[in-house]
Amino acid sequence: MRKTIFLAIILQLSIFNFPSSVFSQVASESLPPQKVGTEDMIPLSASEILEGSYEVEVESSSSMFRITKAILTVKDGDMTAKLTMGGKSYSKLFLGTAEEASNSNGNGEIPASQDENGAVLFEIPVSALNSSIKCAAFSKRKEKWYNRDILFDAGSLPEESLLIYPKKQENVSLKDGRYFVNASLTGGSGRAKITSPVKVIVDGGKAFAIIEWSSPNFDYMKVNHERYDADTKILEKGGNSTFKIPVFAFDKKVPVTADTVAMSKAHEINYWLHFDSKSAKKTRKKF
Repeated sequence: MRKTIFLAIILQLSIFNFPSSVFSQVASESLPPQKVGTEDMIPLSASEILEGSYEVEVESSSSMFRITKAILTVKDGDMTAKLTMGGKSYSKLFLGTAEEASNSNGNGEIPASQDENGAVLFEIPVSALNSSIKCAAFSKRKEKWYNRDILFDAGSLPEESLLIYPKKQENVSLKDGRYFVNASLTGGSGRAKITSPVKVIVDGGKAFAIIEWSSPNFDYMKVNHERYDADTKILEKGGNSTFKIPVFAFDKKVPVTADTVAMSKAHEINYWLHFDSKSAKKTRKKF
């Protein structure tokens, strides 16, 4: 009984004598990691982004590893990111697990630097966007490696960063007429779908696709930065969002943007469309 009372007194004294930030840090470090991203996210590599530097949003599995700003640089087929941290708890990073970092003998460690305002910076290679990256962070206070997961959100990239293949709409080998063509959609969160096969009209060697989404919540699409509005007649009849857009190329991933009004405010989402030319079947149906 006396021992219990003594321990309680010691605990109370500790709480009054130590800063609350210390206890909050200990509590946060002991919390299980949060999952970053979703399983249906489509990874995005450097080959699908124009060279340049872009501010991008980053998810972290731990509130103690908070990234306030990230600048992604794409150059020569590789990606790197400069991370500005929300605290000064970590002195170095390692791309891998805490166990791997502990056994690395210093190889592969990424030291911290500081900006002109004293904020902690790390510059790391990025293998892919929309994909969880294992990262170990070394705590200066505890002199210990902690497992962290981070994810660079491709949806936060500006539309103009996405590669367009090709820059101009290609002529197609199909004869003028109407076709059904298998098409696939990737990108975004993976929740949105399109109806396939897609209706395709070929006129004068140029192809145009009628894209029907799995939702009525898309109000416009952009292809090569040109805007195409949804067919209001179909929406008025209770149908899903439908667009007539140019097919820039067959058998290549062509980026498009679709604006959804399903969220609290309108939000543009980046996708890729792929039209399979070998699946094209001519039809006499009118559309």
